[in-house]
Amino acid sequence: MAPSALDIPPTTSHLLTQKPVDKTIFPDGIKTSGQHPPLYDQLRPYTDFPQEISGGTVWKSEDYTDNPERWVHEFSAQEVAELSAAADKFIADGIPLTGISKENFTPLPVLSILLASVRAEILNGKGFILFKGLPVVQWGNRKSAVAYMGLGTHLGYFVSQNGRGHVLGHVKDLGEDAKQIDKVRIYRTNARQFFHSDDSDIVGLLCIARALEGGESDLVSSHHVWNTLQKERPDVAETLTKPIWYFDRKGEVSVGEEGYIRTSVFYLETGENGRVYSKWDPYYIKSLDRFINAGVIPALSPEQIEATKVLEETCNRLKLHMILEVGDIQFLSNEHVLHARTAYTDHAPPAPRRHLMRLWLATPESEGGWKLPFHDSVEKKRGGIQVNDQAPVAPLDAE
Repeated sequence: MAPSALDIPPTTSHLLTQKPVDKTIFPDGIKTSGQHPPLYDQLRPYTDFPQEISGGTVWKSEDYTDNPERWVHEFSAQEVAELSAAADKFIADGIPLTGISKENFTPLPVLSILLASVRAEILNGKGFILFKGLPVVQWGNRKSAVAYMGLGTHLGYFVSQNGRGHVLGHVKDLGEDAKQIDKVRIYRTNARQFFHSDDSDIVGLLCIARALEGGESDLVSSHHVWNTLQKERPDVAETLTKPIWYFDRKGEVSVGEEGYIRTSVFYLETGENGRVYSKWDPYYIKSLDRFINAGVIPALSPEQIEATKVLEETCNRLKLHMILEVGDIQFLSNEHVLHARTAYTDHAPPAPRRHLMRLWLATPESEGGWKLPFHDSVEKKRGGIQVNDQAPVAPLDAE
């Protein structure tokens, strides 16, 4: 019989601090920390969680549906010119895209001020913004990627998004079988992505090409979701705070690491007045049959199955819907916003397939990031997916 979730002792990997890295592999001297279990002794019981959350992180879809001026920023001609000049200079300097930084993507006299306020709003406010008007068709993939990553340097540190070391990712249907959920990452298919958060503090999506139909975006405040669960289904809220949830790593593991992580879905920041943080992706809890069948981890309990159903239904009921047009950039928090996308159908060849460039960005504690109950909370490149010493790469298209 499989052990119960709480019978399995924590591994010691989360107690390790990052060792010095080889700068011939990681030029900036910083390696993506990667996926780790939480510090279990810092996880708080349900009774410590707030009955209701208040403040700017709690929002309803009706707050924004008819008020685009509150969450949409159209790049001005001056801002586009700044980005264009900085991108041209960076390319002329011959610096690898993996080496882009605030220091070498310059100058941005107007945008740098805007981006500081955007970062604060993503971390501590509503948690998202939609930029419009990046001239990606005119600029092409290379210059667009440089400008996009240049913007990202003002929000956080790039972390690897997969075992290949991609710090510039590509959301695109590569024909992989979405039913093989223990092997396939859903962003490489055209299947629906249920509400989830990514393994980074901030995620960015730049639309290069739209689908024929579908592929539309949904967001929800996880703090509004929490408040709703506390009112309607406190039993579900409590289940989601327990460290009984196993998340698959889909084989993207370093030598000596386990193929899954046990954690909570909702947990609290460390210290006083800790905010509620959410970590969730239903695909990663439904792909664990190989471990369950081997008796390594327990199957989902009836209470957990009910919780997954109620959580998705609640997110769908409260969601804000949006459509990303070509040249749009969506940045959002993975701390207190959950996001989803509808299934989609691509145009027939030779028209381009739906294509989003993706960034995962880390915001460490020392630079205003949330204080998380993980050993790497203070690391600059906390989170992400790091396999052994895989070097960071920034391909200009899916591979």
